[in-house]
Amino acid sequence: MEGAVGLRPIHRRAAVTLPCAASYNGRARDAHSLRLRVSVDMAVVDRLRGALGSMPGGPQGFRYFRAPGRVNLIGEHTDYNDGFVLPCALDMDFGVALRPVAGRQARIVAADMPDAAADTFEVDQPGQGDPAQWARYARAVVWSLAEEGFVVDGFEAVIASDVPQGSGLSSSAAYEVALATALARTFGFEIALPRLALLCQRAENRFVGVQCGIMDQSISAMGRARHGLFLDCRDLSFEHVPIDTEHYRVVVCDTSAPRTLAGSAYNERRRQCETVAAAIGRRHEGVRALRDATLEMLDEVAGDITPVEFRRARHVLSENGRVLEAKSLLARGDAVGFGRLMADSHVSLRDDYEVSSAELDAMVEIANEVEGCVGARMTGAGFGGCTVNLVAAPAVEAFAAHIGRHYPERTGRTPRVYVCEAADGAGEWG
Repeated sequence: MEGAVGLRPIHRRAAVTLPCAASYNGRARDAHSLRLRVSVDMAVVDRLRGALGSMPGGPQGFRYFRAPGRVNLIGEHTDYNDGFVLPCALDMDFGVALRPVAGRQARIVAADMPDAAADTFEVDQPGQGDPAQWARYARAVVWSLAEEGFVVDGFEAVIASDVPQGSGLSSSAAYEVALATALARTFGFEIALPRLALLCQRAENRFVGVQCGIMDQSISAMGRARHGLFLDCRDLSFEHVPIDTEHYRVVVCDTSAPRTLAGSAYNERRRQCETVAAAIGRRHEGVRALRDATLEMLDEVAGDITPVEFRRARHVLSENGRVLEAKSLLARGDAVGFGRLMADSHVSLRDDYEVSSAELDAMVEIANEVEGCVGARMTGAGFGGCTVNLVAAPAVEAFAAHIGRHYPERTGRTPRVYVCEAADGAGEWG
């Protein structure tokens, strides 16, 4: 029964990655080239185990759970418009070690924080007090589970992660899904994965106060190794779409640029999309969101909305079309065709949705200079963060070297390059 939290199997592999792109010095191959890293699982688990030594009673009784970060291959800013997305889970994990304890109190220790910061709260009253932001996510999950009728007992937990924070790879959703999975398995809740994603989204929307869409939690819960996830963000129907991992690699490039405008710009664009959907809905019954509209309908209301609102909606409508086409291309193994859609998506995000940045544009332009890079685009909310690239396997080292050499020259910033594998969704480490 793969669709429920309680019984989902997990298969993990060691992954090939690159150190820091700045380690490349232009030589074709040297001691700093590719290295085989220890599985990310063990890095996170080792940090969890190290922190358990300070817990009362030691590490006895703890179980280990994980949920991955994600990168969106295509389908940006469509999720909150009831549209389509196509992300994949990454072999970067948020880990939770958890055990039940007597009573109604929860204690969570953040192993990655200085001095292993801790938060303690009553599971029946997670909203009491003024916790640090990192602790609000855990309280939010407990609250959202209770809203669904799943009331947890007392527990102790330690958290650690190798999902980069602030890079747009969805560390917060991985946190929520990992903890929700841990609590569900520990206390015997059977929760279908789409429902688990929804309760984690509600935790972030209503308790933390971040108005995210459903994509991040869905892919963290429902990812499959060597596949992307085609997701209908309205009804949460989904399909696992194969990625040609034999011949191509998903490479994520972090611009190291702060995403200072992402929050305010996100809210503004969401309002603009809702304005256009309402204008079209006044003319066409049944249009509840931009997902229901067409480019012809948008042309009809051009005089009723601003030029900026027109461009925002044009991006969403064209991006939905690209996602649908991308699903077909990936299913046929047409990586080159998929790469062309990635390029079109970046242009649309840059010019119509205006959420790119000088650093993101530079990273995409530099990536496209490398033979073997078949597609490059910004990914995530924008205004910094990461690009996602589809690179032929033999070209990965040259790609990383090229990024490492030319991106600092263009921007003065040091990039980080992650050669990733499409990973499984949340589960338990055995």
